[in-house]
Amino acid sequence: MQKLFDEVSSLDKRCYEEFALSEDILMEHAANGMAEFIRKNFEKGSSVIVACGSGNNGADGLACGRILHGDYAVSLFYAKDPKSEMAVLQNKRARSVGVNTCSELRDCDVLIDAVVGTGFDGEFSDELKKVMSGLNALKAFKIACDVPSGLKQNGECADACFVCDVTLTMGALKKRMFLDGAKEFVGKIEILNLGVSRAVYETQSSWNLLDLEDLKLPYRTKKDSHKGSFGHLALACGTKAGASIMSAEAALRFGAGLVTLVGYEIVQVPQTIMYSHEVPSNATALALGMGLGEEFSDKELNKFMGNPLPLIADADIFHMPILAKILKREEVVLTPHAKEFTALLKRVQIADISVEVLQKNRFKYVELFCQKFPHVVLLLKGANIIIAKGDEFFINPHGTQALAKGGSGDVLSGLIGSLLAQGFTPLEAAKNGSLAHVSLACKYSGADFSLTPYDLIDGIARL
Repeated sequence: MQKLFDEVSSLDKRCYEEFALSEDILMEHAANGMAEFIRKNFEKGSSVIVACGSGNNGADGLACGRILHGDYAVSLFYAKDPKSEMAVLQNKRARSVGVNTCSELRDCDVLIDAVVGTGFDGEFSDELKKVMSGLNALKAFKIACDVPSGLKQNGECADACFVCDVTLTMGALKKRMFLDGAKEFVGKIEILNLGVSRAVYETQSSWNLLDLEDLKLPYRTKKDSHKGSFGHLALACGTKAGASIMSAEAALRFGAGLVTLVGYEIVQVPQTIMYSHEVPSNATALALGMGLGEEFSDKELNKFMGNPLPLIADADIFHMPILAKILKREEVVLTPHAKEFTALLKRVQIADISVEVLQKNRFKYVELFCQKFPHVVLLLKGANIIIAKGDEFFINPHGTQALAKGGSGDVLSGLIGSLLAQGFTPLEAAKNGSLAHVSLACKYSGADFSLTPYDLIDGIARL
């Protein structure tokens, strides 16, 4: 798990004031980090173009070009003339050692985007739009210096934002790089050392990035056990029974000792899944919403939830009156996608916004929801999944487009419900269920368009 920050200028300032590290020293470390990445991945003599802006992001690029000069065919392209104190200084240094310049862009082995950095928060001029479009059109391995040019402070992307293969970011991870829209632009993200370890450079943060290695699987360590030792999940089986059946099968495969579908119609279910008209007396967790439709009356929904068991709620539940009672439960996980979350925000009078507005401000609205409902665990689905409770926030960035298919969310609900039934806290169930879900997609060996919910369920055995 890694920390995420809204901004790092305060961390840089701390380096100046507490560690006696100058801006120049931090910049030289950043440039050396970029140069080292290129040395490790490209042979000497490879062509490198550094597209430089007028500020300190451009200065980072100029310093990198100077360091590589002599071993690589480096050319400096000035998107804007150097203006900041450090950009002027680094340009002088680069030109003094003989780094070449170019007035026109051309294909190359490596392209470094150092046009604008973390301070950018507006829109490109027409001139810079043409430059960015030209950079994106080049055939090259593309590297963003700190952040892709055009990625704003709130994570929104300007027109013609730079699209890179890798972002080499300085010192610490910036939260803006993990908004859904940014995923198209940032590529792989690597952190560069600025002269002190991250343990020293970073301070406290309430936002964290989940790594796949953080996954804790529900291994069975107790030898003297039986099926009841590993929990009993009860799932509401509604109009679209297939959704709840997939959830149930995922839950059973992920370790729940018993799984029961609860419904009021005759439904053919797999032999490994039980079916009942009542919530079993020995149930340890509930799952509600997957394919629910209008199968249950309000009275039947209230009866299903007539206990204090941990609950995961998904899908149709966000449009039902019973949601108000669900939000009052002590142990609950909500798993909306963007449209469902906007409906939820409106229902609880936090905001009446469009999906488009939400997607540009996901962090803000998650925080607002958690302020009003600090006991609820929220899992907001998306290209990057946000999991939150109270003042704890986590981003799972490992989701893939392979999961964009009907039924994937039902499997996720089953995974989380299974962990709830086995005794995981709601927050730990959401985090680990989500990590397992994306791990299954990452491990799938077929074409990404071919992944089905049952491929995910089959893959649970190989986690």
